[in-house]
Amino acid sequence: MSAHCMLTGTRPGFGNRISHSHRRTSRRFDPNIQTKRYWLPSEGRYVRLRLSAKGIKTVDAIGVEAAVARIRARGVRV
Repeated sequence: MSAHCMLTGTRPGFGNRISHSHRRTSRRFDPNIQTKRYWLPSEGRYVRLRLSAKGIKTVDAIGVEAAVARIRARGVRV
């Protein structure tokens, strides 16, 4: 499973690791992805979401129903 957030769409970024001698090798900046389980009252079941830390804060702010609606609008199956 790739490291991306279901809500915000955050994906890994890429850059260079620079050594003391200034040699550059490629590296990857992974987002802080967490698996979190939320109760979805409208469907009477739990949903398991893979969210970044920012995505978890967004769910806390807008609510799980609105967050799931946004995820489904992006075409992701929940």
